[in-house]
Amino acid sequence: MRLLVIRPQPHAARTALALRARGHEPIVAPLIAIETLADADPGAGPWTAFLLTSVNALSGLTHRNDVRSVPVFTAGERTAREIRESGFTAVTSADGNVNDLVDLVAARLKPPARLLYLAGEDRSGDLAGDLRAKGFAVETIVVYRAVAATSLPREAAEAVTQTVGGVGDVGVLHFSRRSAEAYINAARNDGILASALEPAHFCLSARVAEPLAHAGAAKIRVASKPTEAALLALID
Repeated sequence: MRLLVIRPQPHAARTALALRARGHEPIVAPLIAIETLADADPGAGPWTAFLLTSVNALSGLTHRNDVRSVPVFTAGERTAREIRESGFTAVTSADGNVNDLVDLVAARLKPPARLLYLAGEDRSGDLAGDLRAKGFAVETIVVYRAVAATSLPREAAEAVTQTVGGVGDVGVLHFSRRSAEAYINAARNDGILASALEPAHFCLSARVAEPLAHAGAAKIRVASKPTEAALLALID
């Protein structure tokens, strides 16, 4: 089937390759652009560990060769893999979501360990607050922001409007709540919201699916766990 990949680059291109390998036709149409904040600085520390829920936050560490031996805990395995490839030597993944990351840190470290959370401007959950409630000292610095498009790219808009006319099967992959909201808002701005809700929507988690359900989408499927592999398994 034809599948809209609306997540940011370079992740969208990687997902598109995986979809082509499965015999699908990806339509790469990122609706979120990631902006690195140049003034983000992790400071001198010392830190017991770094926390990341997105590989986008890695930009806050790549210029610091002196911290590559500090343990890093991530929510997802793909983020962990990319951090290892950048030269960090002690990286552990919760292989799940923010709640799983809280559980992992609590199981591996003892309060009052000093933790640095490298975060995006918009965040789901309260990683820092949940860990502080367990006695950890957590400092949060914002190292990137996500900027949403105000309209759908032409190819994406054509795909969802053709679906209503019966031209092939179309689905949309939603990796984050923010991108799902951007999809809805962009389609509404374009005057094609009803058409944009018609395709099948494949969502990384129930939280990601919420704005789509609230907007009126009927064909929603949620991955069994919040990983790209589980999301793609919904389509196969």
